[in-house]
Amino acid sequence: MDEPFEIALGTQHRARNVIVRVETEAGTVGWGEGSPIPPVTGETQEAALASARAAAELLEGESVAEYHRLVDAVRSTVPGMVSASFAVETALLDAYCRARDVPMSELFGGPPEPVETDLTIPIVPPEAAGEAAAEATEAGFTHLKVKTGGAVDADVERVAAVAEAAPEAELKVDANQGWTVAESVRFARAVRDRDVDLALLEQPVRADDVAGLARVRDAVAVPVAADEAVFTPGDALSVVHADAADVINVKLGKSGPLAAAEIVAIAEAANLELMVGCMLESAVGIHASAHLVAGSGAFSYVDLDGNLLLAEDVVDVEYGPIVEIDGPGHGVVPRT
Repeated sequence: MDEPFEIALGTQHRARNVIVRVETEAGTVGWGEGSPIPPVTGETQEAALASARAAAELLEGESVAEYHRLVDAVRSTVPGMVSASFAVETALLDAYCRARDVPMSELFGGPPEPVETDLTIPIVPPEAAGEAAAEATEAGFTHLKVKTGGAVDADVERVAAVAEAAPEAELKVDANQGWTVAESVRFARAVRDRDVDLALLEQPVRADDVAGLARVRDAVAVPVAADEAVFTPGDALSVVHADAADVINVKLGKSGPLAAAEIVAIAEAANLELMVGCMLESAVGIHASAHLVAGSGAFSYVDLDGNLLLAEDVVDVEYGPIVEIDGPGHGVVPRT
């Protein structure tokens, strides 16, 4: 990481990612990536590598045109290993699209248009948060996400400092499951009393507490997003049935591209808004996610800044709010 990155679930000092390379007999190469973060995905890098190798064996001798069947087989073979299956699935879809000379966004319905992302401010003291917010706005970011989920009073001060330093920016907060229902409500009311307008309150309570998430949504005026509570289309249906969120945060690192598209359809059918998020992927994973955003045209909130937090990416990337994407496939060929 360019700087230690602290959230409610812990501090990341480095990204331990997995890259998967798929080559067809015609010589077309597809690339995929997963970013295992044990407190979120339940995987270490070593476990994800082993799972990716096992899953990749399923692709040998198969046609990339059978990607739906093959993705189902991969996810059945390594259930719960979401980073590994994301990497294999993306590489497969990338190879499919590159072989046909089309951008990955077309799988989701549209051309590869530029995508604007927010920038995330980690759990740091208020003064440092304000400085980071000012630097972000100077770099062109108009959307900021502030990590919270610790002591409520300290979180309020951090968010207030960001709001003061970047008064024109749209602010979201992400508690990463760090609060109880009561703490979530207290935070929302305290921030409101400081005249800070929030666009979104993301995953304030434990992922398995969908009922608690619904209680927060009922008690606060800020739109509430489900993130860690939704890995699968079935999870999305549970959130919808519980009336537990206004927004669903779709992450390819949790769901993979095809299941992410299914979650998009569920949210749209339920009249929920959509956010796209990321783990700590390089440009490979980030651009794959951006192709879903561009192709579907379904997302109101975009949080695809993971590679901007890395000290070094796998390709040269310009620092700023615009994710420029192209094809064929997701358009990224990492340095090897």
